[in-house]
Amino acid sequence: MSAVLLALVMVSGGFFGAGTASAAAPPPPAQGRQLITVTADSYRKTTATLVAYTAEDGNWVKTYGPWTAHVGKNGIAPPGRKREGDGRTPSGTYGFDFMFGVKPDPGVKFPYRQAFSYDKWNDDSASPLYNTWVDSRHADAGTAPENMVTIPAYNHGAVISYNTKDRTPHLGSAIFLHISSTPTTGCVGLPDGELLRLLRWMDPKHSPQIDIKVA
Repeated sequence: MSAVLLALVMVSGGFFGAGTASAAAPPPPAQGRQLITVTADSYRKTTATLVAYTAEDGNWVKTYGPWTAHVGKNGIAPPGRKREGDGRTPSGTYGFDFMFGVKPDPGVKFPYRQAFSYDKWNDDSASPLYNTWVDSRHADAGTAPENMVTIPAYNHGAVISYNTKDRTPHLGSAIFLHISSTPTTGCVGLPDGELLRLLRWMDPKHSPQIDIKVA
């Protein structure tokens, strides 16, 4: 199928429309078979529409949603514009590193890390451990680290793979998918019940990705 014809099929079929399945081509292996879209109306909006899809027989099939998700208290950062402490959720497409929570593993397929009082997330751009989970009993978590025992927000969550590989200073840290009923400091938030359904559905062998954007 030519690129032009494929584009027409995707538009006419409503790639992210309200139907049960779209007419999109199957994703390439690197993209995986599970996709979560988080779409806001504008970069300043603090809520977005979240839909989860599974690739089946060459189509994206809607699995969950549409749900209302909360994003940064200052909205979504345009591509490449996310900065540490700006209160914005980064736009772009990312995978997931692992799941975590104050509460025990709720039955997820990803590696799960339970949080205790000594567990912190390093938000300090001057630290060699910037944008990592740190056991503060054994390492310096930097200046003003994130407390991983934050209830109820971190009862359960997933680490979005934003800046977790290169860990470039000042580009932002601690971007999670977690529990929230209000705007976040840069994460994507859902009510507890919806989040748990999503976390249990996500499977690392299907390389789930989250696509955060403005329509």
